[in-house]
Amino acid sequence: QVQLVESGGGLVQPGGSLRLSCAASGSISGIYAMGWYRQAPGQGRELVARVSSGGSYYSDSVKGRFTVLGDNAKNTVVLQMSSLEPADSAVYYCNAQRKTSPSAPTYFLWGQGTQVTVSS
Repeated sequence: QVQLVESGGGLVQPGGSLRLSCAASGSISGIYAMGWYRQAPGQGRELVARVSSGGSYYSDSVKGRFTVLGDNAKNTVVLQMSSLEPADSAVYYCNAQRKTSPSAPTYFLWGQGTQVTVSS
């Protein structure tokens, strides 16, 4: 089993920066993509950024402001957020996609989430 633990959330003023970290532990083999989703109250869970062997992805709303970085040696993924806006306020969830063999199904793994609040 894989466990994902997020850290780094908190309260920040508009225009400020935060750095979210996600540490993966356990059966980490077969993970081919890691990233971040977010969910605001009453809203669906939104893919924010993802990194994989095929490259990186950013939603249009965060492109140019957020950077997702993967560190295979540390089994972590980091989301560097800058120029934060109130609309960025949400619970941010670390996500990992794992496939243990070509014939195995792909599993989506989730952290518990960390709150990000952008407010003056």
